[in-house]
Amino acid sequence: MFPSKSIPLLLLSFVLLVGTSFGVDPLYHICFGKENYTSGSPFKTNLDGLLSALVSKVPPSGFGTSSSGEGNDEVYGLALCRGDVSSPDCKSCVSDAGPELLQRCPEQKGAIIWYDNCLLKYSNVEFFGKIDTKNKFYLLNVQDVDMDFMEFFRKIKQLLGNLTDEAVAGPKKYAYGELGLGGYKTLFGLAQCTRDLSGDDCRTCLEGAISDLPSCCYGKRGGRTVGGSCNVRYELYPFVDV
Repeated sequence: MFPSKSIPLLLLSFVLLVGTSFGVDPLYHICFGKENYTSGSPFKTNLDGLLSALVSKVPPSGFGTSSSGEGNDEVYGLALCRGDVSSPDCKSCVSDAGPELLQRCPEQKGAIIWYDNCLLKYSNVEFFGKIDTKNKFYLLNVQDVDMDFMEFFRKIKQLLGNLTDEAVAGPKKYAYGELGLGGYKTLFGLAQCTRDLSGDDCRTCLEGAISDLPSCCYGKRGGRTVGGSCNVRYELYPFVDV
């Protein structure tokens, strides 16, 4: 299975997300740093500079990477906003993410946080261009689907497969679309990668995320695989601004 065995399968129901519809509260965070820093250290100064740089660099395009410092005090970071999010909303999300992550993972040299509108990650270990297989969680819609799930999943794979092709080929590595199911039902889906990944690695990441969906979300009307390098989502209702 795609997730690292060292990370437990984490399932969160969409009921928990009622208060996050405006991106105010994080969806989840992981403190993964194996080393710590101290307040007032050169690493902390570099980390503060990195977070400030991402707030400036990311909103115009929705994605950015940066690094600060050198040697043992160097820190690397990236932030990604969902492909439909406006520049002002992207800036607001990235601006909130840095201080929130510092509070939730105090003095850890590696951490990641996800909101509905963005993700932010930093580490003292350089990670650009590499698929993050360790930092991942799952979200599911608590409502059951009223059709055979394996038939439903074939439709999910069809839609998300098409969106994977579109995301890999596009400059934003993002795609959102829909597929008619008949009977006035429409399936909506999203696929997105961080833009530091190559096209091949983006495809590998998304295909792994899709393959996880039956394990996390069997029989459910909606589900997400949310990771540090890519994410996929399906629902029976539209869930982004087009």
